[in-house]
Amino acid sequence: MIDVFRKLIADFLSTIVFLIVWAATGNVLVATAVAVAAAIVNVVHARLAGRKLDLMSWASLTLVLVLGGATFLTHDPRYVLIKPSIAHFAIGAIMLKRGWMSRYMPPAVLDHAPELPVIAGYAWAILMFALGAGTIATAMTGDIRLWTLYVSVVAVGAKIVAFGVQLLVFRMVVGRRLAHEAAAGALATP
Repeated sequence: MIDVFRKLIADFLSTIVFLIVWAATGNVLVATAVAVAAAIVNVVHARLAGRKLDLMSWASLTLVLVLGGATFLTHDPRYVLIKPSIAHFAIGAIMLKRGWMSRYMPPAVLDHAPELPVIAGYAWAILMFALGAGTIATAMTGDIRLWTLYVSVVAVGAKIVAFGVQLLVFRMVVGRRLAHEAAAGALATP
């Protein structure tokens, strides 16, 4: 689990740094420069630590360099602001793989409601695509305050709410099925 969070932070480090520096300075170009530097330092640090970088890490660095470069050349922050949407789309595409969520499920879910991880996996993919589209829509307005609110509150909040709803639904469905099985077993036993 710690490894998952470390990878997520590494993938979104440049966005997090961008948000912090922009909030502190109000300067998009300074925030972009620091975010690009953070992405480079992150990759160099990982390589010096002997960690093998996966495709997502290299893709994230490439996006930061390309979109950061476009922001510098055009002085248009919208390029760097769309970066999180690309990550959302990539994650959403990965989540389209049937059953990807099953490896994270407790045995009770897999034994008593094996269809739930499949349905939830597709629901998460749809959520990622929707959040990616929302990120692009807010980035295209050019309003960095609106974009910041969206990526730091709306996108994160949507994921927290989705996780909570998923947890409640899984508990409710598995609980009902366990109760039904127990009742059926009690009736079958003389």
